[in-house]
Parts: sequence; C-alpha cells; structure tokens
Amino acid sequence: MIWANAVSGMEVHDDCKLRFLELKAKRTHRFIVFKIEEKQKQVVVEKVGEPIQNYEDFAESLPADECRYAVYNFDFMTEENCQKSRIFFIAWSPDTVRVRSKMIYASSNDRFKRELDGIQVELQATDPTEMGLDVIKSRVN
Repeated sequence: MIWANAVSGMEVHDDCKLRFLELKAKRTHRFIVFKIEEKQKQVVVEKVGEPIQNYEDFAESLPADECRYAVYNFDFMTEENCQKSRIFFIAWSPDTVRVRSKMIYASSNDRFKRELDGIQVELQATDPTEMGLDVIKSRVN
C-alpha cells in the first residue's frame, strides 16, 4: 500500500481554485471538469463550460471510461418563484474504470473538496442515471 500514501498527496493546481471562484462569485462558468494528472501528482482543470451551456453539455463532457471530479452550477426556480442556484460537486467514477484509477480519485476526493469552498450538494455517480437532471432537481430542496 505504499502508493496510496503518494496518491493522497495530490496537489491542487491554483487554476482549479481560481476557476471555481469564478464560477461561484462571478457566474462566468456553468461547470468545470477536473482531472488528476498522475505524473504531475496534481488535480488540474480539464474543461470549463460557458454560462450558456446546459446540463446535457455538462453530462456529455464527462468521459465514459475515466474518473473525474466536476462542479456544476444549477439554476432553478423555487415554488415561491425565486431564482436560486446550487453548486454541485460530482465525483464521477464509471464502473468500467480500472480499480487503481478509482482508488486514486477516491483517496484524493476529500482533500480536493476542501480546496473548493462553497460546494452545496455532493453526488457520487458511477453511471449517467445516478447524476441525471431528475436527480439534480430532487437534491436542491
């Protein structure tokens, strides 16, 4: 288990925090997909979604055969007709991924989330149905 200690020592690239702050404070992004670069031992920004992009665009940006972390800024209307939003953190870990990759992402998950101050809802997903729009909508109340 020597590599587990090395794995949990993943650094978080400054760009990850910067982009997250932009999403949270300025609403300049709809979503951000993060990836672990094993060779550099750090989490980096892989893709940033424009504010006009929707949930479908976000879901399609997650690879079917690789783990990722992602944040999604979900806008919705309350029953009182108030415009609100929630920032979702999604740990994407498809069933088809190698165990080693799943372990790397799982062991770095908590540390990475601590770097992103302002996450309101968290989801773990192993297939698209576990993070479908209906699931997102059910978690905002």
